[in-house]
Amino acid sequence: MVFAFLFGLALGSFLNVCIYRIPLGKSIVHPPSNCPQCGEPIRFYDNIPVLSYALLLGRCRHCRHPISPQYPVVEATTGLLSLALFLKVGPSLDYIFFMLFGASLIAIAFIDLQHKIIPDVLSLPGIVVGFVFSLLPFSSLSWIDSLIGIVGGGGFLLVVALAYEKLRGHEGMGLGDVKMLAMIGAWMGWRALLFIILLSSLAGSLIGGALLLLSRQGVRTRIPFGPFLALGTLLYLFFGHEIVSWFNQLGRPGGAP
Repeated sequence: MVFAFLFGLALGSFLNVCIYRIPLGKSIVHPPSNCPQCGEPIRFYDNIPVLSYALLLGRCRHCRHPISPQYPVVEATTGLLSLALFLKVGPSLDYIFFMLFGASLIAIAFIDLQHKIIPDVLSLPGIVVGFVFSLLPFSSLSWIDSLIGIVGGGGFLLVVALAYEKLRGHEGMGLGDVKMLAMIGAWMGWRALLFIILLSSLAGSLIGGALLLLSRQGVRTRIPFGPFLALGTLLYLFFGHEIVSWFNQLGRPGGAP
């Protein structure tokens, strides 16, 4: 459990590099990590996930420029995700593959929050790897369910996006969201998509609406959907059985209100 958490923290540190560099078209392997403000290389002792940020009080050691709190948030989130996956599936190949999937969702969510884009370099390989995962003998997902999930997930959001653009006269959802849902369908299968879309839409309505009220911005303000798709997917990944059971009870006489 300790190793799983520490592994997640280290992976989260790498995700921060991806989140910063991928939208800028920079290499994620070279040069080594450096301060975005002064360009000074970050020493290994200043690059310890979460801990270094706390010890440096959230500032660069050299120029004292504030460091975004995104860095420890991503690291801690990835560490907790790794621990939760380890507790769910144990030391298995499922853990490795779904950790890769979850890390991709975290990277996509934070990139979409900042830049309002979902890079193809994350979503398209994610579709391929998800489908390959379904072909492996230990996968609980059949390749047919994965394939239908790819076509159904991407196709559903594509229809929604085209219909919205036709009715409103402007784009309401980018193709990045379409490819992301296709990736989710590849990993989770078509049966999970309806619940993931419902969870994502509910989270987007509640959280997005609250943020609009707090920021006092107009309703036309564009809110990225990628983070909510990631949140809905992770919720279903860990609580899918309970969520499906609850929805089934709603349809029964005398079920939950």
